[in-house]
Amino acid sequence: MKLSARLAATADVSAVQRDALFALMEQHYDNVRRDIFEVDLAEKPQVILITEPGGTLCGFSTQMLLDAEIDGRPVKALFSGDTIVHRQHWGDRALAHVWGRLALALIDAHPDTELYWFLISKGYKTYRFLPLFFREFYPRHDLPTPAWARAVIDALALSRYPDDYDARTGVIGTGPWQYRLREGLADVTPERLRDAHVRFFHARNPGHRRGDELCCLAPLTRGNFTPQAYRVIGPEPVPLEVS
Repeated sequence: MKLSARLAATADVSAVQRDALFALMEQHYDNVRRDIFEVDLAEKPQVILITEPGGTLCGFSTQMLLDAEIDGRPVKALFSGDTIVHRQHWGDRALAHVWGRLALALIDAHPDTELYWFLISKGYKTYRFLPLFFREFYPRHDLPTPAWARAVIDALALSRYPDDYDARTGVIGTGPWQYRLREGLADVTPERLRDAHVRFFHARNPGHRRGDELCCLAPLTRGNFTPQAYRVIGPEPVPLEVS
């Protein structure tokens, strides 16, 4: 079953669609609250909606652009909020395709701007997206995180999570509001730990099962995407409207 995905304005998401998106969150996460879900949705101006061939919503990812100042210089970062794809569709590329087109559109729209993807990850599947899509990203198992990347991560994380972010570990700690993947979904098994990236994520974020999130960064430049990323993104026949 081939999925479809599109970038939509959050303001255009109907009440029925909101109910469907929240139901997806409840199916895959524990400790989900409707009020927090609505806050995340309202804050993000755009959302990637993923549908089955019949039009049933089966995934989504909210998106926004952050602004920060690092050592006196302005930077921007694409930030993804609530994100889920129904487990029966894990491995489908529809979300990655549209997200990649959004990232490329932002690169073209801000040619003179220092631009990044700021990712916070409570699961190895999300973290595993970094080595698949990017040549350079941090933190990672095979290279130390350079000072400039730590500074950007700290600035972005502290601006959004001043009470929960630990700069020593690079992890956003769990609060009473935090949701977490349901048991049995994306568990870190001995087999998964054979993967160096999964092993690194598990070691750097040992509290991921309770909802702790590892803060990660990748420069958003065309040259930083891997060949595999471009195969997933494919041609860009229609420019995306970015905000």
